[in-house]
Amino acid sequence: MRAVVQRVTEGKVVVEGQTVGEINKGLLVLLGVGDGDDEKDLEYMVDKVLGLRIFEDENGKMNLSVMDIKGEVLVVSQFTLYGDVRKGKRPSFTSSAYPDIAEEYYEKFINRCREKGIKTEHGVFGAHMDVSLVNSGPVTILIDSKKTF
Repeated sequence: MRAVVQRVTEGKVVVEGQTVGEINKGLLVLLGVGDGDDEKDLEYMVDKVLGLRIFEDENGKMNLSVMDIKGEVLVVSQFTLYGDVRKGKRPSFTSSAYPDIAEEYYEKFINRCREKGIKTEHGVFGAHMDVSLVNSGPVTILIDSKKTF
């Protein structure tokens, strides 16, 4: 699994003119599921995202997680995180999971965040979405469960 995690003061997902997910202070997570990802990748990603210490403590140091600040999470499916452009200029998505598997793990990720007590909103899997956010910092972190970067 891959994620682009952004520390935000607000985030919103709109599908066909309707707001389907909206948060205040917390994390916007663009989440991609790769071919061969399994429960181990899922647990790694949930633990890593929710445990990221990228919020400032009372001394101004990035030392607190979204759980520590009782923040919110907005999860947006994004298979394009597996786009490979090493050859040519048109991305190849052969490393991304099939849609049925990707949707299953996307839903599991959302549910695991909620089970941890985090208010979790989300986009619509497979839909064309308009995502807006205010990136605080800016802080953006890339995570790969296979640790390829």
